Amino acid sequence: MYLNKEEEKMYDGTYGDTVRKSMEILVALGDIYGAENLVNITSAQISGVSYKTIGDAGLEYLQDLAAGQGLNSNPITKVPSTLNPAGTDLDNWETLGFSSEFSKKQNEIVDAYGMLGISKTCTCTPYLVGNVPRFKDHVAWSESSAVAYVNSVIGARTNREGGPSALAASICGKTPMYGYHLEKNRKASLLVELEVPIKGIDYGALGYMVGKEVGDGVPYFIFKNESTNTELKSLGAALASSGAVALYHVENQTPEYNNAGKNELIEDSNNIFITASDIKNTFENLTNSSKNEADLVCLGCPHASLEEIKEIADIVVNKKIKNDLWVCTSINVKAASDRMGYTKIIESAGGHIVCDTCMVVAPIEDMGYETIGVNSAKAANYVPTMCGLDVIFDDAKNLIKFEP
Repeated sequence: MYLNKEEEKMYDGTYGDTVRKSMEILVALGDIYGAENLVNITSAQISGVSYKTIGDAGLEYLQDLAAGQGLNSNPITKVPSTLNPAGTDLDNWETLGFSSEFSKKQNEIVDAYGMLGISKTCTCTPYLVGNVPRFKDHVAWSESSAVAYVNSVIGARTNREGGPSALAASICGKTPMYGYHLEKNRKASLLVELEVPIKGIDYGALGYMVGKEVGDGVPYFIFKNESTNTELKSLGAALASSGAVALYHVENQTPEYNNAGKNELIEDSNNIFITASDIKNTFENLTNSSKNEADLVCLGCPHASLEEIKEIADIVVNKKIKNDLWVCTSINVKAASDRMGYTKIIESAGGHIVCDTCMVVAPIEDMGYETIGVNSAKAANYVPTMCGLDVIFDDAKNLIKFEP
């Protein structure tokens, strides 16, 4: 792979061990995938943050990287970078019942990232907190739902990075030029047409169903209705969790649909036609609990926007909730919720606005819960395997139960 003179210096260790180790990762990745060169990026989004998933080995690796830049040096990252959700609410872990040992380790992980110059905002929706690339920008993002959103809805370019490669890209300000960074690889591979209009969490069910069919392909959707950004966020999250979709197109809605190659797919026998009964059956398959009520209703996967928090506040206002309720979001969005009064409404009803984490990467299996209620197909797919708990998949208004 070709390196320019500056990149050669980074690779040779002129700028220290941390940069050298990071460039070695990028070059190795480029060699594996046949990249001819590196490309400059404008931002990074880094997974591998929860202590639940990376453990002590991950913490030690991050602390070694931070130490490798030397004491009292300036932050080393070259581009604005944010973190994926952590395993706890970094500030309010004790109130929510997280163990002190886990929470201490979790904060050490986030502090190590901070020493590298990465923002300690932990969220899977970085595009809601200021990490917003422009159309056709090259970026290095690793959270699967964020990758689907930034590629599809914004039209920036990223591969589905691993945590270490996204971190390396953040440190070097570059990523190998292959995959979805190349225009030729952004064409659709499957046509998906719907029989009926859909709304809300139908998008999650649809994404879950299509992701299983398309794998790592690029679906092209023809809807009967306009979609909101929240609905497209849910669609991409489900596509990325049941399959490995990093890019999708929606006719007349997403920015690259005109160049996606729809005409070449029209006669393809593998195209999918989705009926109302297909959506209904997927709803049922995403629930694996025989219970009618969840112990914990956990919303915000991907992290809730301010508009989604308002919708929940409208559901619970002047009521008392029977189940535990977590609304997961970023610290930035919670600050806006606080100011708008939504947080007070939800807390008065007995719920919590939970920052920095989510039901997938938090150790909820150690907190006494058995059945989790979610309105996210991604969460419904992951919670049984990652947490070992039963799931009820439904609208928030049906999941939240109230005292008489």
